[in-house]
Amino acid sequence: MSHSPTTGGLRVERSTPFIQLQDAGRYGVRHLGVTQSGALDWISMYWANWLLGNALGAAVLEITLGNLNLICEQDACLALTGADLGASLDGQPLAPWRSFNVRQGQQLKFAQPRHGARAYLAAPGGFNAPSVLGSCASIAREELGGLQGNGKPLAAGERLTWTGTGLHQRVMDERLIPVFTPSPRLQLVMGAQIGDFSGQSLFDVFNDAWKIDSRSDRMGMRLLGPKLHCRRSSMVSEGIPLGAVQVPPDGQPIVLLNDRQTIGGYPRLGALTPQAVARLAQCLPGEELRLVPVQQESAQDAHRRLLDQWRHG
Repeated sequence: MSHSPTTGGLRVERSTPFIQLQDAGRYGVRHLGVTQSGALDWISMYWANWLLGNALGAAVLEITLGNLNLICEQDACLALTGADLGASLDGQPLAPWRSFNVRQGQQLKFAQPRHGARAYLAAPGGFNAPSVLGSCASIAREELGGLQGNGKPLAAGERLTWTGTGLHQRVMDERLIPVFTPSPRLQLVMGAQIGDFSGQSLFDVFNDAWKIDSRSDRMGMRLLGPKLHCRRSSMVSEGIPLGAVQVPPDGQPIVLLNDRQTIGGYPRLGALTPQAVARLAQCLPGEELRLVPVQQESAQDAHRRLLDQWRHG
């Protein structure tokens, strides 16, 4: 649902192709070949909106790797979560995981990654953008979503507006703030083709470290490590869930993310849990991680407990 914009807001002075408007994602359209999109680190997005009393899936700015300068054109209260990208307000350091006040004329800048890869900036009520197929989530490949409805990233000269008032500011319990520790252990729910991989490959999957390839994006994260071997030479294409870990012929796994294709024909080890996907979104190229098997029931219980943090907030 789009809103009529207010005057003022944030003017974009400097941006990159990696800075986009995202929300909770686009659902119910995969039969049209349209993918999900939405915030990669959905946990950080939820917290950014929670800090301002917004709907948890309201539109936010996903800031990947920094290099963003914004000019405040009105007094407001904003919220920042996710990665530490060296944010500053008029040159003063600005820590994530809190709401903060800005005044007209101030400069909000994001430099380079210090911890994590993606920061999330929320505004009262969510940023204004046209709804396309039920969401404003940006995806360049399909030319859907974003500030202009055409999937393009944020560009210099554009303005971000919102309609909320920011009267419902909250403070996070420090014990709930995610910590992006090195070499994360990401839980994997094993899938139907897991038995088609060799015993050595299954040992390697869960006992070797995997490094994130530089050829990674919002469509998928490529993992570099031991070559995996699958006895299944071909299979009929099937639907691909968020976090699916598929293994192409080169034996190097790819974790499929929000901008993934809707169907695929490579064998899959299974799928990362939603929490693991959010954590993966904060990994930079060259970082190492490990995969840990988890039963589906345990993963579902953990997911429900996480959601309770916001329901009871």
